Amino acid sequence: MNAPAQTAVPVATAPAVLLDVNGIEVIYNHVILVLKGVSLQVPEGKIVALLGANGAGKTTTLRAVSNLLKGERGDVTKGSIVYRGERIDRLTPADLVRRGVVQVMEGRHCFAHLSIEDNLLTGAYTRGLGRAELAQELERVFTYFPRLKQRKASQAGYTSGGEQQMCAIGRALMANPRMILLDEPSMGLAPQIVEEIFEIVRDLNEREGVSFLLAEQNTNIALRYADYGYILENGRVMMDGEAHSLAENEDVKEFYLGISSGERKSFRDTKFYRRRKRWLA
Repeated sequence: MNAPAQTAVPVATAPAVLLDVNGIEVIYNHVILVLKGVSLQVPEGKIVALLGANGAGKTTTLRAVSNLLKGERGDVTKGSIVYRGERIDRLTPADLVRRGVVQVMEGRHCFAHLSIEDNLLTGAYTRGLGRAELAQELERVFTYFPRLKQRKASQAGYTSGGEQQMCAIGRALMANPRMILLDEPSMGLAPQIVEEIFEIVRDLNEREGVSFLLAEQNTNIALRYADYGYILENGRVMMDGEAHSLAENEDVKEFYLGISSGERKSFRDTKFYRRRKRWLA
């Protein structure tokens, strides 16, 4: 008697690596060593967070990927940066935009004298779209940012900080990116607006398949929306892991989320505890 046929069980495969940063060092002004062997990966279709205090090297890492270091007299002196199997560390920022890598700078950089709509249109400049296609792309952006549609005729410089951040992300979306480098999206914004922006980031990730590498000081909200996280300190990756695991890690809770599972410590004990961080021991 023949044995019953067995049904093949599909094996889950890990998503392909979209961005692979391998052991990069960055020096400013030929003297100041800022990044000291940083390695990280961004899988296709995922949100990866770069976490750490101000000055840890988060922005420098993003600028190394987008090749915007030259404007700050910085240079990648060691390591490699590979995007979709291609070395990109010597390409121009414009080349990267054409390949689908777009950075949203810290500080909500918009063209203040232009309208919101004109700001968005500049994002599609490299695509060479016709008028009908541009209108279609604008409507696509407005579905994610309905507030921008209401303010599309307003000068960007006279809109709120939250609207300017939305404009900057929407302009990046107009370039039809595969990956957005998002630098400090919560900076200077009210908690409600920060929540709204991170919801849009997740929506873009899920519906459009856009991958994100975001630098963020607000560890709490970043770990709620990210799939994976890297913690930088003094130009080095000190810890990395799945976002939910990092959020439950006692060190991360203590140093970045302000949560302690133990008894209350005196101020003196807390200062000593912070200096001896367990993962540095």
